[in-house]
Amino acid sequence: MTDTAPRPTLEAVAARAGVSRATVSRVVNGGDGVREPLVERVRRAVEELGYVPNQAARSLVTRRHDAVAVVIAEPEARVFADPFFALQLRGISKELTAHDNQLVLLLTEGRDDHARVARYLAGGHVDGALVFSLHLDDPLPGLIQGAGVPTVFGGRPGWSDGRAADTGPTVYVDSDNRGGARDAVRHLASLGRTRIAHITGPLDQTSAADRLDGYRDVMGDTDPGLVAESDFTPAGGERAMRDLLDRRPELDALFAANDLTAAGALRVLRERGLRVPEDVAVVGFDDMLPVAEQTDPPLTTVRQDIEEMGRLMARLLLRRLDRPGTGQGATDEDGPGGGPPTVPAGPDDADAGAGAGVVLPTTLVRRASA
Repeated sequence: MTDTAPRPTLEAVAARAGVSRATVSRVVNGGDGVREPLVERVRRAVEELGYVPNQAARSLVTRRHDAVAVVIAEPEARVFADPFFALQLRGISKELTAHDNQLVLLLTEGRDDHARVARYLAGGHVDGALVFSLHLDDPLPGLIQGAGVPTVFGGRPGWSDGRAADTGPTVYVDSDNRGGARDAVRHLASLGRTRIAHITGPLDQTSAADRLDGYRDVMGDTDPGLVAESDFTPAGGERAMRDLLDRRPELDALFAANDLTAAGALRVLRERGLRVPEDVAVVGFDDMLPVAEQTDPPLTTVRQDIEEMGRLMARLLLRRLDRPGTGQGATDEDGPGGGPPTVPAGPDDADAGAGAGVVLPTTLVRRASA
């Protein structure tokens, strides 16, 4: 058993730096009004002594916990099986870490979890919340806003006017799902394919609904038998592909709503003895490299920068926390093709006070499947 050395105190830092305890407190807690030479002396003393601020005491001064909740409205099994969530969490974590904030991960399996998450957020444990993978009937937005926690959403909100009931405009980060879907279907059409099927994601999520709209923008009033609803999973892609082939065996192309769905569809096409792309050309959506580059054949897909989406969500929230009087916002102008509003998506252009959602562009990445 060894003795533990006492932790350095504010007084010890003040003595080493030759300043008052109040000056050290202001520097450590990010306060203003301290001349730069004194700031440097305090920082040197903090480093030399290995001083670590007491977070509870610091929170009393700054009213900040330096912690952000990440709320994913999906069950645990889905979150840890889908690389989409890992990429988005990586982007969020990088941005929070760069600003010395902690990530608190909260998952929801059912209604009991919704109440638990709402209680935790209302308890003042975190400064704000990042919320994604919402479904249209999800009570989480109302519960979170009822808790009074600043929030940024991943994905275009499902409420019709971009606002939650009785609250201000909503801050969100999304990709151009509708435009990306149009690019995918146009590419298939450019290959001479005329019987292009679509496997959707869950249509109670705006990303899936927007991708279906993009497919319809190009295909017009297409045969409804060429559309099958799924759930963004490989197993769902397999089921939907079997249904499509049973209904429309003459189909010659497929646009899948995400890469995991496409991977499942490719397995079924191979089981049925259909060649890709000779018999059926396939395009996915996401460009998640662990999936898209390892399918057989490698997958042509629409790339969205998932990690960047997470990073921008975190940056928007941190800016809002630094300027608590700043409103959230969404413009009244539609983006191209009647989609969500689009604003500059560069890291220095995303401004929580600008009154707009951030919609990132997408890019078609061609590989061997189409």
